Amino acid sequence: MKHFGVYFTILVMVLFGTLTLGAESAAPTEKESLESLAKDLADIKSSLAETKLALETTKQEANWVWTCIAAFLVFFMQAGFAYVEAGFTRAKNAVNILMKNFSDLTVGAIAYWLIGFSIMFGPQVLDGFGIGVPSFAESLINAEDGSMDPSKYTFFIFQIVFAATAATIVSGAMAERTKFSAYLIFSVIITAFIYPVFGSFAWGSLLGISTGFLETLGLGGGDGVGFHDFAGSTVVHSIGAWAGLAGAIVVGPRMGKFQTDGRVYPILGHNMSMAALGVFILWFGWFGFNPGSTTSIEGGSFAKIAVVTHMAACAGALSAMALTWYLFKKPEIGLTLNGGLAGLVAITAPCDNVSILGSVIIGLVAGVLVIISVLFLDNRKIDDPVGAVSVHGVCGAWGTLAYGLFSLDTGLFYGAGFAQFAAQAIGVATAFFWAFPVSLLMFYLIKKTVGLRVSEEEELLGLDILEHGNEAYPVSK
Repeated sequence: MKHFGVYFTILVMVLFGTLTLGAESAAPTEKESLESLAKDLADIKSSLAETKLALETTKQEANWVWTCIAAFLVFFMQAGFAYVEAGFTRAKNAVNILMKNFSDLTVGAIAYWLIGFSIMFGPQVLDGFGIGVPSFAESLINAEDGSMDPSKYTFFIFQIVFAATAATIVSGAMAERTKFSAYLIFSVIITAFIYPVFGSFAWGSLLGISTGFLETLGLGGGDGVGFHDFAGSTVVHSIGAWAGLAGAIVVGPRMGKFQTDGRVYPILGHNMSMAALGVFILWFGWFGFNPGSTTSIEGGSFAKIAVVTHMAACAGALSAMALTWYLFKKPEIGLTLNGGLAGLVAITAPCDNVSILGSVIIGLVAGVLVIISVLFLDNRKIDDPVGAVSVHGVCGAWGTLAYGLFSLDTGLFYGAGFAQFAAQAIGVATAFFWAFPVSLLMFYLIKKTVGLRVSEEEELLGLDILEHGNEAYPVSK
């Protein structure tokens, strides 16, 4: 026992030494620690880069989905146009109206794919002016290796349905007396040439290849302002309407519409239920037309645009109803429906940068303008069965000009001066003096070659049987 203390001391020293040596051998050197830390940091950095890339891809793909959904809504507007026009016209021509609205969509898409899209967005014949070199759409929307670029294909489908909208407006203005074959020819002309050319002036930069001269007017101080039409009050709606006006003039009014003593004989539509449903469909589709023109969900601006779009339509319907009540002592459904459409058309150009109050004022004015325009055209003996020129042409021009007044950034009423209004006026005038005379010439050439108007017998009996061999409402035998 006397040596126990010595033995115990030696044992503790051995154990302590062993543990110390083990710890020293297990502990990394300073170099090894730094290398490990650098590796960990590199792994974190790589992971963050992958996450950022995944988020960017997800965001981009979400924008593509939103734009495609909006395009599908705009496509559905074609059903709305078909129902509005068929409802506002007589039963004996319903099949003809439906055929035109179906066919201008199909024919127009092919024409726009062949050359229209490239004229609108491609490399320009005169740089900085507009009008791209005609070519297949694939030359612009495919990647360099020939593969499909999903972002550009998304843009393409959105533009196709816009072109169809411009074409179908013409149908209503010329309804009940125009040859189906002649209408198809003009549908090709407007989607391949008339609409794309003006589109290249106003929207040429959207694909990032060219820039139209209206976009770079540079009016006012500093860099100045250019023509602004966010979703197409003028580019789509007025272009289609001015073409329709030319067609209505060349084809002439329907038999019996204007009496020799100066009276205007109202030719009532056969189905207001159909017309009202058509307006509801169009209204619904407009939530793709205007908010969808953002082509992005970032920032949530599409929600603001949806609100002002809806409010302008409501205001247009109310002012139209009130004015018909005052003028005719009864609230008239046809003009009230057109008042709602007038508000939608008018807000389409300025919807990205006006307040709710501004949108309501724009809609109220549009609802009054559409009725004044309908009465004016009747007074001038221009027969527009569905009010297409008044809704899309006059109210499209008003909405485009209204941006120069109500824009929160550059509007006259917000202290920014006349520059934006002047730019808007230049764009509106350019649209009219391009689309109307060119369409007038095209319709005149069609009239002198293949013929534009059906015979008196066809007009009296209806276009359905003699043009299409079918009836919308056949009587059971």
